[in-house]
Amino acid sequence: MPRMLDVSEDVRAEIGDEEADRLLAGDNSPGSYDCTSCRTPGDSEQERTSTVLFVGEETAVLAFAHATCIPSQVVQVAEDQLQGAVRSITGNESAQQPGAAGADQGDQAVLGVTSGLVLIEGDLHPALVVEPTAPIARPGAAGSTDEFLPLLAEQGFRHVSDLETLPTLLPGWSVLLAMGQLHAVLQPGTGGSGSVAWWQAHQPLQVTEGWRAAANRSSTVLVFAAPVGSIGQQPREDLLREALEKAAANGRLVAAAMPLAGT
Repeated sequence: MPRMLDVSEDVRAEIGDEEADRLLAGDNSPGSYDCTSCRTPGDSEQERTSTVLFVGEETAVLAFAHATCIPSQVVQVAEDQLQGAVRSITGNESAQQPGAAGADQGDQAVLGVTSGLVLIEGDLHPALVVEPTAPIARPGAAGSTDEFLPLLAEQGFRHVSDLETLPTLLPGWSVLLAMGQLHAVLQPGTGGSGSVAWWQAHQPLQVTEGWRAAANRSSTVLVFAAPVGSIGQQPREDLLREALEKAAANGRLVAAAMPLAGT
C-alpha cells in the first residue's frame, strides 16, 4: 500500500528522484515510526507523514514525522550533532548533559542553554535560556564591549521589561527537538539557503516530560537570552524565573518566540 508520505522538493533534490519515488511507493519507508519531533508513534499508512532529511558534512539521516508536527524539509546540521542524533536513534547514547556551541559572533565564548517552564499570562510555556560564558564581541571588533544583546536585537529579538507578556514570534527561526531531545536553535541561512544552526548541542539535551508536553501543545518555544553573568545555573524553575525577572528589570534580557515546527 502506498504510504501517505510528503516528500518536499528540497528533500527530493537531496535524495534523488529514484529514492523519492521508492519512498512514495512504499519501499524503503516504515509503516510505523516514532515522530522525530514529538516522539510519539505514527503510521504512514494511516496519517500524513513528513520526510525530514538531516544533512551533515559527511552524513545524512532520513527521519519521519507527523505532517501535523513539522513539514517535509532538509535541515543542515553539524556533523557531530548529526552523529549524536544517529546515536540516539540507534540507542547507543550515553547519559546526556546540557551542551553548548560556539557563538556565531566569532568570540571564543560558548552559549550555555537551560530549559525550563515559565508562567506567563496564566499558562506554563516551554522556554530556553541562553547565556554565554564570556562577553560576545562583533567579528573583527577590538575591545571588550559585550555586543551579545545588540547583535540579537539586530536579528529581531525584543528587549524584555517584565515576564508578564509573551514574546513575539521571530520569523525564520525555530527550535529543533528531534527524538524527544533538544538539538539546536535554527536561524535563516543566507541567500535562501535554508536553516542553519545558531546554537547546537554537542550532545542532545534532555528535556523533561513536562517541557516536551508543553512544547507539543503550543508548538512554540520561548527563547530568552542574557549576557554572561545575568542568569547563572539555577537548580529550580522558581529560581530561574527570579533570575529572568531580575535580568529584565536591569535591561539585560531579550526574547523571541520560535516554532517547534520547522525543525
